[in-house]
Amino acid sequence: MNKQDNGSKTYLYGIVCVAVLGGLLFGYDTAVISGAEKGLQAFFLGAKDFVYTDVIHGITSSSALIGCIIGSALSGLCASRLGRKKSLAIAGVLFFISALGSYYPEAFFFNYGIPSLGLLASFNIYRIIGGVGVGLASAICPMYIAEVAPSGIRGTLVSWNQFAIIFGQLVVYFVNFLILGEHTNPIIERIGETLYAVNPASDPWTIQTGWRYMFGSEGIIAALFTILVCFVPESPRYLALKGKDAKALDVLRRINGGKAAEILADIKNTVSVKKEKLFSFGITVIFVGVMLSVFQQAVGINAVLYYAPRIFDSMGMGNPMMQTVIMGIVNILFTLVAIFTVEKWGRKPLLIYGSAGMAIGAFGVAAANIIDVAPIVPVVSIMIYSASFMFSWGPICWVLISEIFPNTIRSAAVAIAVAFQWIFNFIVSSTFVPLYNMRAGEMGESFGHVFVYALYGAICVLAAWFVARMVPETKGKTLEEMSALWRKRK
Repeated sequence: MNKQDNGSKTYLYGIVCVAVLGGLLFGYDTAVISGAEKGLQAFFLGAKDFVYTDVIHGITSSSALIGCIIGSALSGLCASRLGRKKSLAIAGVLFFISALGSYYPEAFFFNYGIPSLGLLASFNIYRIIGGVGVGLASAICPMYIAEVAPSGIRGTLVSWNQFAIIFGQLVVYFVNFLILGEHTNPIIERIGETLYAVNPASDPWTIQTGWRYMFGSEGIIAALFTILVCFVPESPRYLALKGKDAKALDVLRRINGGKAAEILADIKNTVSVKKEKLFSFGITVIFVGVMLSVFQQAVGINAVLYYAPRIFDSMGMGNPMMQTVIMGIVNILFTLVAIFTVEKWGRKPLLIYGSAGMAIGAFGVAAANIIDVAPIVPVVSIMIYSASFMFSWGPICWVLISEIFPNTIRSAAVAIAVAFQWIFNFIVSSTFVPLYNMRAGEMGESFGHVFVYALYGAICVLAAWFVARMVPETKGKTLEEMSALWRKRK
């Protein structure tokens, strides 16, 4: 067959690469806090007009997730009204505004370098703006990739979005490490049950400047993504939904070659009823999509990703920023496992095996805080926990969410599922520090270390059971076949 018969793989991979850049920004934005949060905490501990408590720091570190909830909730409306392409462009603009605003939250209203309650509010507003961009990108990037990708490689291409997310986290870990350079994170000491103070010997540069560079560095990638997304085509399935068949056929022909007309006919058969209600295929499909999102966050992975340097520091294993970079490399390698096996092994086996590995890692960390062991034991357990997530719940959850919903309800259903993902992300991330620092009886602070990881381990076991009982295998099925699958289950 000639190129026209097969379509252009170069064209397909080109537009997918632009889309996954949105995933990279997603990972970059959510993980940048890991290197900046200690400097940020030390900065606001210097405020004179309010007391910066443990709880306030947990909320500030997680404030972007409020925007993620908003952005993901709006993603269905944006995707269906504005289209996938325009929605991604809006996300890019929001990323850019957030990067600059988080770098310089004093702009227009406050004096530079003087912490105050008003400045804290300004900083959090900029982080929430970026979170809205993350929420949009998190829902629409995998949706867009799934809608342009041929069924035989759809799982692989959507998994590349998760690879980009993890790569974005690795990039920002490395950028934070380079920005910190020879400087050191501030020394923060507990002076009460929930109160902290900055040790006078702390490096003043990291308190006043370092965290700003970390947040601001995102602006370069955000600008690049916003420009490039203007050159990708709209999703052919969205075009078909809007009755723009000629444009949809043109995109499909460039991707699929001679099969384009047949694919368009299949799409038209499933979108002929354009106003199907959300529960037209029953409640089960929505429940499964929502619970996939809930479990992806409830297993606790983002608490590890956001607070990695703090966790490694508490374990006493050398330079915590270097340990975080090593964890990022491990995460990348195990995400590749999912990319190269998702179309061979299927979605369900990877989720079940990953849940088991995460449970082992989480229980290992909990046990290491009860039994006196070498620091390498909890570090390796954290790595096992993180690596297991990266070949399972990390990429596979996004693959399933992007493909299990029928065409006519996909935008709304994905928005609901992803909104629940960010709600639970916020719950887990904002409660991690207070739970991790809990004290009880003779165990003291180690009680919180045991409790939080034992809790995550138990949730991993429950997640494996849920997948085995409720989640259908979608390997090799077209998006249009999802309609028939869920009508049978209705």
